[in-house]
Amino acid sequence: MSISSAEGKSVVIIGGGPAGLTASYELSKHNVPAVVLEADNIVGGISRTVNYKGYLFDIGGHRFFSKCEEVNKIWDEILHGQFLERPRLSRIYYRNKFFFYPLKPKNALFGLGLWEAMRIVASYAWSRVNPHPKEDNLEQWVSNRFGKRLYEIFFKTYTEKVWGVPCTEIRAEWAAQRIRGLSLTTAIKNALFGQKKPKVKTLIDKFHYPERGPGQMWETLTEMLRERGYPVMMERPVVRIAHEATKVTHLVTHGPKGEEKFAGTHFISSMPIRELVNALDPPPPPDVHKAANSLRYRDFLIVSLIVNRKDIAPDNWIYIHESKVKVGRIQNFKNWSPAMVPDSSKTCLGMEYFVFENDELWTSPDDKLIEMAKREIEQLGLAKASEIEDGCVVRMPKAYPMYDADWHQQVQLIRHWIEQNIPNLQLVGRNGMHKYNNQDHSMMTALYAARNILGGNHDLWTINTDEEYHEEAKAAPATIEAESEPKRPAYAEPPRVPKSGASEFSSVKSAAAPATAALVDPRSTK
Repeated sequence: MSISSAEGKSVVIIGGGPAGLTASYELSKHNVPAVVLEADNIVGGISRTVNYKGYLFDIGGHRFFSKCEEVNKIWDEILHGQFLERPRLSRIYYRNKFFFYPLKPKNALFGLGLWEAMRIVASYAWSRVNPHPKEDNLEQWVSNRFGKRLYEIFFKTYTEKVWGVPCTEIRAEWAAQRIRGLSLTTAIKNALFGQKKPKVKTLIDKFHYPERGPGQMWETLTEMLRERGYPVMMERPVVRIAHEATKVTHLVTHGPKGEEKFAGTHFISSMPIRELVNALDPPPPPDVHKAANSLRYRDFLIVSLIVNRKDIAPDNWIYIHESKVKVGRIQNFKNWSPAMVPDSSKTCLGMEYFVFENDELWTSPDDKLIEMAKREIEQLGLAKASEIEDGCVVRMPKAYPMYDADWHQQVQLIRHWIEQNIPNLQLVGRNGMHKYNNQDHSMMTALYAARNILGGNHDLWTINTDEEYHEEAKAAPATIEAESEPKRPAYAEPPRVPKSGASEFSSVKSAAAPATAALVDPRSTK
């Protein structure tokens, strides 16, 4: 690996989640001074572990499984291989019945009944003969690959709960990124005759997991960084990003200790693009400001219920495809790790709700949310309200960047302006790039951002544009060298940036590739 001298360089990193901490970790290996500024009082971002009276909550569910060997190596370096190997079981709850997720044709056939199964097959056949000529939205994309009826049963209700908008308003690019690998025909064939190709990440039977949840990883790394002299400073929200003469000069935070200034030669940001652009001083041009403020996010809250029962269900999580309840998914924390529940005679369930910040659910008092969750868990027949001993509410703003109309053009415009005007600022992570990065992808963007500072020339935006669906298969590790042209990091496709002569901010068209018979889920592995 060819890396230039780090002399005279210092880095300020916005965000103490997987991306920000990974960037600092890589820089620490090369003695480049760095400081991490985290707005919250806990590290990990959405990959944190929340502790309530000894009960531990994973916000969204994070399986530690990646096709990127460098990511796996970093995880092992931090926890020294101290992972639990956990069995994976997920099911869909629909019409008072459970269906395996990913879908198993025999299970679905007997669960839905012969008549419904015939409707699904007929609908799929029709979609092959008469597909939607355009694939602009998720409904068209999924219906073309699975048929309208299967889309209505196993995609529509849950997806609209997650995003809060009709599937016709969700861009096809999101579906193309999240649902890949198999056609419906192939799924049925594999169920009957076995599967020859490696399983995609969403289909794995087992996964690694820290004993005390994902936050254990990032809390341990934070301590490692501090021991090396790399500060991770909490409650330091960035309120101003000062720049002049084509570079960022310093950041200003405002927290319990008042205003503080952090100068550096290079900057890495995982804060939401919208907030980043609004913090620029002086402000960017009006079109960049407008583009940033047009970006939207889906927020998230989890109501964790402590149940006075040893066992509820064998699942890690259950997807709720019922419009009669508001809950979208239920986690069973005990089945992620026994250490998540301090009393083995009890169970802790995480009732996940997808919301918009400041809507009715978001602003509801905690006690009302807990009562609603108790009613819904009883309505679903998983536990009685009288068995619920206690509960806790955790809110997570800007959990998921939304892929709605023109999102790609807006992000491209912002990206182009930053690269041209303040190139010493790099964007990484999920919200930092307004891109549906999982935990390992976010780490990769940060890893290569750090290597760019060390002398590399990698295009971070090519990460997580794999032809394969996330961790479908492992590839040989790439040799990393500095090059004169932007280099494509390992496990990524060539850049989406159009070649000269093409429209600079044209949207990416989704290819009509076959897809996996899997639920549209935004949180498969963060």
